[in-house]
Amino acid sequence: MSAVVAPAAVVETPWLRFQRQFAESRLALLGLALLAVVVAIALLAPWLAPQNPYDLAKLDLLDARLPPGARAADGMTYWLGTDGQGRDMLSAILYGLRVSLYVGVASGVIALTLGAVVGVLAAYLGGRFEQIVMRVVDIQLGFPAILVALILLAVLGKGVDKIIIALVTVQWAYYARTARSAALVERSKEYIEAARALGLSAWRIVLRHLLPNALPPLIVVGTVQVAHAIALEATLSFLGLGLPPTEPSLGLLIANGYEYLMSGKYWISVYPGIALLVTILSINLVGDQLRDVLNPRLSR
Repeated sequence: MSAVVAPAAVVETPWLRFQRQFAESRLALLGLALLAVVVAIALLAPWLAPQNPYDLAKLDLLDARLPPGARAADGMTYWLGTDGQGRDMLSAILYGLRVSLYVGVASGVIALTLGAVVGVLAAYLGGRFEQIVMRVVDIQLGFPAILVALILLAVLGKGVDKIIIALVTVQWAYYARTARSAALVERSKEYIEAARALGLSAWRIVLRHLLPNALPPLIVVGTVQVAHAIALEATLSFLGLGLPPTEPSLGLLIANGYEYLMSGKYWISVYPGIALLVTILSINLVGDQLRDVLNPRLSR
């Protein structure tokens, strides 16, 4: 009688486990799908947009404030209408989405890198350096982010680079505090003591050992902060202190249509507002599930 051979157990790699846990939430999958669509649309904006909204030679004031579905004299259909300058709203939203995502991601990456290195160094070195860093972080977090950004932009002026500097300034403290908390847990573990005993330099221990182990909570914070940066940039642009009219984001498009809301020209503000809402919502849905997967203790 032949022996029955049991099937070999499938070894689940960390990446497969991460995929399975992430896929447990339908809202997270919906957010990921929405985010993928938003990013793809933003990247392909020059090819998807019916019109280059920043080419002044192609704008006609006679086409200003046309309702959705209106047809221009040259036969072009404005599916989402036009704004006060005669720009196609669909094209303006696609290009504005590119600017908003670029500002949010660029400021998030720079702030994460700066805050992570400073926070991990503070946890590893300790002493006076840690006290100074944490006092600066406490002072930074004690002020509303939008107030600090407003002051910086009033000094620096308008521009993509200026608003990225302002957003990095108001965000890095969140990453520094998170990185320090994660690194304090790792600092007392045996592998750090072994690295010290081998005579490894402080920079090598920080960059090769402490920083990689502090990344999971930083990724979660970074996802939320990118959404926060996009919302903050939109608020600043709406107030007229963010980006110049030559580089409009979704916030500036909303501001451009605010004065026409009372006259019934709702599409100039509403459609960019919907695009902004979908973008922030998709990032937050993905961030919530990342938090639950990377830190099960915070799972609801």
